[in-house]
Amino acid sequence: MALEHLPEQHRYLFLVDGEEVGLTDYHLAAGSIHIIHTEITPRMRGTGLGDAMVRAVLDEIGTGTSLRVVPDCPFVADWLGHHPDYQELAARA
Repeated sequence: MALEHLPEQHRYLFLVDGEEVGLTDYHLAAGSIHIIHTEITPRMRGTGLGDAMVRAVLDEIGTGTSLRVVPDCPFVADWLGHHPDYQELAARA
C-alpha cells in the first residue's frame, strides 16, 4: 500500500500494488486542512481499505504538518470518533 500526495489537486491517492484504489480530497483554510471527501473503488469496499487510507492520510498530516484536521467528510469524522489516539489532530491550535 502507498499514499501519493497531489498538492496541486488537493488530493491524496491510495494505491495497492500500484493501482489507485482510493482518494481523499481536502482544502486548506487558516491553519486547517478540511478533509471533504474520501472514496474507495466500489469493488474494494468492505475490505478495510477505507480504514487503512484514512489512517495513512492522517499519519501523513500528523507528521508532515502542523495543520488542524477538520473532518468534514462523514467517514473521516466517524473514523476519528473511533480512534481517540488521533483526536489530537482535530484539537491542534
